[in-house]
Amino acid sequence: MRNFTNVHDLGDLQAALREAYEIKRDRFADTNIGRNKTLLMVFFNASLRTRLSTQKAAMNLGMNTIVLDVNQGAWKLETERGVVMDGDKSEHLLEAIPVMGCYCDIIGVRSFARFESKEEDYTEKTLNQFIRYSGRPVFSMEAATRHPLQSFADLITIEEYRTTPRPKVVMTWAPHPKALPQAVPNSFAEWMNAAGYDFVITHPEGYELDPAFVGPARVEYDREKAFEGADFVYAKNWAAYAGPDYGKVLHADRRWTVDARTMALTNNAYFMHCLPVRRNMIVTDDVIEGPRSLVIPEAANREISAQTVLRRLLLSEA
Repeated sequence: MRNFTNVHDLGDLQAALREAYEIKRDRFADTNIGRNKTLLMVFFNASLRTRLSTQKAAMNLGMNTIVLDVNQGAWKLETERGVVMDGDKSEHLLEAIPVMGCYCDIIGVRSFARFESKEEDYTEKTLNQFIRYSGRPVFSMEAATRHPLQSFADLITIEEYRTTPRPKVVMTWAPHPKALPQAVPNSFAEWMNAAGYDFVITHPEGYELDPAFVGPARVEYDREKAFEGADFVYAKNWAAYAGPDYGKVLHADRRWTVDARTMALTNNAYFMHCLPVRRNMIVTDDVIEGPRSLVIPEAANREISAQTVLRRLLLSEA
């Protein structure tokens, strides 16, 4: 595996899960794999779980780690080719990326959708520039359209807690005061479809996702109907995708907040969210603090998903 940006890069999902379980049983079994190797994590956007879990995973493998927050302590970067750089941006990404590659063995990149251009966001311009110009294996720590480390951790978590061979997993839109990218819901849909679960997406009209990510999932606009018989409920907000409304908040309908009443419609479902979460917007206190909330085990599995990916990248370069 040269790069990791989506579920397909892992190949056989069951094999990847078995590897993740082995890592979880003994996080320090492979401390020599990363000896004298350096991971560079490049953040264009803020992070808590991604930074901590990925850095911990690298340390478990014996790697050195460098963290670069592009917005603090680095030159402002120009990303467009052909521009006259007479403004406040002092360095071009096309020089910065190969320079970064000189100082490390693997690069992780976190760069969100900017909602300025759907085409630019959905072609993953920044992430693909790192893949093309760094000369190093690159993995996504959340990009404009996907968050594969999160979705891998979500899959690990569901596999650990499911009690049926094919659980019903429902991803529900929930209200939020800001416009959020589609990366997490896109990615979650892609991974749930790949896992072959009974997967349902529910959201108000106008919040349809890119059909390429929805795939064979059932879309249900009646949330109560969608929740019936669910084994897992995954709540997430996203901004509009289609047409001129791309990146916009059409409304923040509080009737879509996940609460005890709607969870009671399920098959005693587990609640999931990638965090951070806006309490009493996305989900009520009693649900997220309840005994069926998996948000902390889910977050803990971010270390495992990151370590599985880093291990594969290191071994492919050995």
